[in-house]
Amino acid sequence: MTDPQDSTPGQPGPSADAAPEALAPAEPRAFPEPAPLSADQAPPTLMTGAAPSPSLAPSGLRPTFRFFGIVAAVSLILDVSSKAWAEIRLYPRSGAQESIELIKDHLGFTLAYNPGGAWGLFQHHSEYIRRPFFLLVSLLAIAFIINLYGRLLPQQRALKWGLPLVLGGALGNLSDRIVRSNVIDFIDYQAKWIEQMNRLVAKLVPGWTITDHWPTFNVADIAICVGVGLMAVDMFTSRRGASVSIPPRPPATGHLPVAPVAPVSAPEPLKPDA
Repeated sequence: MTDPQDSTPGQPGPSADAAPEALAPAEPRAFPEPAPLSADQAPPTLMTGAAPSPSLAPSGLRPTFRFFGIVAAVSLILDVSSKAWAEIRLYPRSGAQESIELIKDHLGFTLAYNPGGAWGLFQHHSEYIRRPFFLLVSLLAIAFIINLYGRLLPQQRALKWGLPLVLGGALGNLSDRIVRSNVIDFIDYQAKWIEQMNRLVAKLVPGWTITDHWPTFNVADIAICVGVGLMAVDMFTSRRGASVSIPPRPPATGHLPVAPVAPVSAPEPLKPDA
């Protein structure tokens, strides 16, 4: 029988000298080097100075001044309207002090005009000293609050609420000092622990009045106290969040990373059959 690989009749078979050339392997093909991508084609994460993708951006949005203004306006309106109600409802008409008792021996409404600050600060000073002092302090506090709010980070949620509350309360008391030269207070709270605290203070401060009444306050004072408390909370939460550091990204280039191509070795030539 004839081997199928043998040459057919009438056609010359391959000679021994031509076999090595015919079986010699072809030279390896050279791969062209990829061209650099332009600024429009390169991905954002590989471009120098480009913004990171939304998935890598910090979560949350920065507090807006719209939210800031709404919270401050609500606290201011509540303070002004409550003071107007207190003047109408609690103003003494027959010479006797009008009052409303909410919780017996603990909480009630009594109208009072405070020419000084908290705890009677500057209460006995002249109007020419007291009024400019409180106006200047209030304006500086308002400027500081607005400047600080503009630099808040998304994770500072406590300050997001605390700063506008303080601003609304400061504006409420400032409007009283401008219009009346006195701050309207009407919320009266009393308790046994207040008397005990005042007795301790009287041992350190001569002439301190011992009473079981907390200084009369208003809605603006409540907003300021809550806002300051939220600012204190932010001091601890911000430090805890600052301890978590994000590793820096490697320096970006304008080219896509290209994996090195391993060299292709030529196969050994086949030996002709004997």
